[in-house]
Amino acid sequence: GINTNNNLAEAERVYQQKLAQSFMANGLTLKDPSRFDCRGNLIFGSDCIIDVNVIFEGDNQLGNNVVIASNCIIKNAKIGDHADIKQNSTIEGSTIGSHTSIGPFARIRPETRVGDHAKIGNFVEVKKSSIGNNTKVSHLSYIGDSLVGKDVNIGAGVITCNYDGVNKHQTVIDDGVFVGSNSQLIAPVTIGKNATIGAGSTITQDVPSEKLTLSRSKQATISKWKRPQKK
Repeated sequence: GINTNNNLAEAERVYQQKLAQSFMANGLTLKDPSRFDCRGNLIFGSDCIIDVNVIFEGDNQLGNNVVIASNCIIKNAKIGDHADIKQNSTIEGSTIGSHTSIGPFARIRPETRVGDHAKIGNFVEVKKSSIGNNTKVSHLSYIGDSLVGKDVNIGAGVITCNYDGVNKHQTVIDDGVFVGSNSQLIAPVTIGKNATIGAGSTITQDVPSEKLTLSRSKQATISKWKRPQKK
């Protein structure tokens, strides 16, 4: 019987080993079946590879040729063919397209849909958003409550400022937009098709299509300035 926490943990390990053996018998590659957890239902296609310490929770579906690196948490997610989920990433309540790369260290929060051939890179968080095909959000960004079109490039450190302290607001980024690094998009705001946002901009108004828009202080050099000295 199960009378202690140790008994419970041992029984869970036995159950997980049986699950792992069953999955492997049906074609799933597990790098180390002793370091695998499926706490729900898992449907997978052919030639999927799962590295160590990956945890599946809830109902999950993997397409063909999906690769999931170590230390990922996948919860109630659907992941398309040839997707590459890099290490230490979390995907919850979301859909990932085919040939798409996630991570490392990415967080995909519920109600997110990432298209095909897209990239969500390291230290990027996406929440309740749609990311179009061939769109790249490669580094250090937060995309929340947003509709992002196809062929968009989001530079490093871009933040969609979706919360005014009371309500959440939407950011719309049309197809072909280029957003320069370290920009803030203050929702609600719409960025028109093929627009370019200059790096370091704070965007508070809608941006027209095909134009360069930037909001930046003029650079100045103070020639007679001297650094303070310790007293």
